[in-house]
Amino acid sequence: MSADRPPSPPHPPASAPPAPAPDASGRLPSDESRSSFVRIKRMLFGGPKDIEDRSLLHRLSLVAFLAWIGLGADALSSSAYGPEEAFKAIGQHRYLALGLALATAGTVFVISAAYSKLIENFPNGGGYGVAARMLGARVGVVSGCALLVDYVLTITISIAAMGDAIFSFLPTSWLPWKFSGEVAAIVMLLGLNLRGIRESILFLAPIFIIFIITHAVLILGGLALHAPEIATSARAISDGYQADLSTIGIGAMLLIFLNAYSMGGGTYTGIEAVSNALPLMREPRVQTAKRTMVYLAISLAVTAGGLILCYLLWRVEPTEGKTMNAVLAEQVGHMLPLGNVFVIVTLAAEAVLLLVAAQAGFIGGPRVIANMAVDSWFPRRFAALSERLTTENGLYLMTLASLAALFATHGRVDTIVVMYSINVFLTFSLTMGGMVRYWLRRRGPRKIQVRRLALFGFGLLLCATILVVTVVEKFSEGGWITLSVTGALVALCFLIHGHYQKVNAKVAKLFGELAGLPHSGKAVAALDPAQPTAVVLVAAYGGLGIHTVLNVFRTFPGHFKNLVFVSVGVMDSGGFKGDDTVDALKERTEEALRKYVELAARLGVPATYRFEVGTDAIDEAERACIQICKEFPRATFFAGLVIFKRERWYQWLLHNDTAHAVQKRLHWAGKTMVILPARIR
Repeated sequence: MSADRPPSPPHPPASAPPAPAPDASGRLPSDESRSSFVRIKRMLFGGPKDIEDRSLLHRLSLVAFLAWIGLGADALSSSAYGPEEAFKAIGQHRYLALGLALATAGTVFVISAAYSKLIENFPNGGGYGVAARMLGARVGVVSGCALLVDYVLTITISIAAMGDAIFSFLPTSWLPWKFSGEVAAIVMLLGLNLRGIRESILFLAPIFIIFIITHAVLILGGLALHAPEIATSARAISDGYQADLSTIGIGAMLLIFLNAYSMGGGTYTGIEAVSNALPLMREPRVQTAKRTMVYLAISLAVTAGGLILCYLLWRVEPTEGKTMNAVLAEQVGHMLPLGNVFVIVTLAAEAVLLLVAAQAGFIGGPRVIANMAVDSWFPRRFAALSERLTTENGLYLMTLASLAALFATHGRVDTIVVMYSINVFLTFSLTMGGMVRYWLRRRGPRKIQVRRLALFGFGLLLCATILVVTVVEKFSEGGWITLSVTGALVALCFLIHGHYQKVNAKVAKLFGELAGLPHSGKAVAALDPAQPTAVVLVAAYGGLGIHTVLNVFRTFPGHFKNLVFVSVGVMDSGGFKGDDTVDALKERTEEALRKYVELAARLGVPATYRFEVGTDAIDEAERACIQICKEFPRATFFAGLVIFKRERWYQWLLHNDTAHAVQKRLHWAGKTMVILPARIR
């Protein structure tokens, strides 16, 4: 591998206009910072956050109550369709509803308990991390892709169901605006999340609280008001059971129950969200996440199981144009003071909660994307944090994907819910299987090991059963679509990973060729800031940086007397997990720079280094370079860039263009910067 020989560095003509002066912080008033776009962006989404602020993580993190609102709304919103689908599936065998309510609540507790124990052993992994570590990277990719599609469909189904609910109250003349309203709701959530996750949850919290209060009244009031007829209902359940036992038999009864239980699989969606968003929790994170799981489990089990029980006791029948929750609310409301007001508030809260539920997709989806990007299964730029410390690129991707799903399904909830449930239980099954393997291999107290194996083994049985039944029953009704989309995404991830592996292998080969440079034997003089200075922008210590340094002296022999190495420690979502992460990032950055200074010593050139840390490599590199110009007035800047013989259309997405971006800013400032290529064949 060799570098193209670039022309001599350009020098500004004598008549060139003076360079803009930096502000007090050392940053230049570039076109971008002066633009009205940036000012509007700051007004809408807030200003940048300082990652070196020790109190920042504490202020951004979520206490258990806020995490329950932001992540539990996804699970609770499933009560708008999950229990209804299960109850409809039992048909005339309504006595099965009692067992169905108990099984639903029990399944919620089993899956929640399993994920609560998972958090203890995999505090930063979630379902993707468990599958990747315990079942292999390839299986982990399948789990991650299934989870990602699930989060996209979380947004889509929540917004589509919200549109159905809200526009059922409005005049039919407003229906043409329904789809536009759903699109606007997704865009609004994007804007809220660009400001920050905590800010978006605080905005949506009142809706969640109203839902909890109204549905507690609905379920508890429904059970209390029907208490005088408990004996009559018990006899009806017993009579129905005896009649079916003598006609269709216990086997057929179990099949009907199993089908209804599986059709209610949408009830359990969202339980995994807490484990995937653990880095957002308030310290101590594990304890906060486990407390959140308790809140989620109790609220979902009581809501889902209570609704099924109320359907049975109040003899609720499916009604055209109304949900079963709406029918139940009307029946209970007629026996309450201000019943009409209660019905409207309850149904409106249920409808708008679906908007809050979509928030779980915007919280969990970008986290999964970022984790996979750190492992090179997604373009690495998706691990980057914005100046507001949000995974901005992931938020944009989730928005576009959910809008595409909304367009493709025309907002049909019955189609989306099938796609949704399949991927949820594919992820659940892989996660439970991974935890079974973890406890089979782990050595520890026998009693604890047996308990954990029983918990995760039973969870695997439940999840795999629901997955198989749902795929078989609903394959032709949308199941094949979600399997095809997930399979295509898995294939894309393998292509991306393969590309990164090839490039890394070639860069590693370059490092191997250059790492063992002999010492020049020259005595290293002291730095003289008045002499011509080569300022080299580097990242980690490796082949590209070494290649760039050697090319500087090969291209401009005998000209430069000093070397200054500049690096930016970029904080991404994979590293921003604790108060000590900034210090660790600084230490890693300085360690790499010290190696470059040692390299310069072997070449006999005096050298030093400067660095910045932040979330944007371009902004921080510009700041550092402008400061260096004050200390070394005869500085010329250099950066290395990996180039390919044949440029492909997708390479702009897989590889950043930091070198060109920094060069453009320094050129605007009147400084000289040269990009030296490293050719990858």
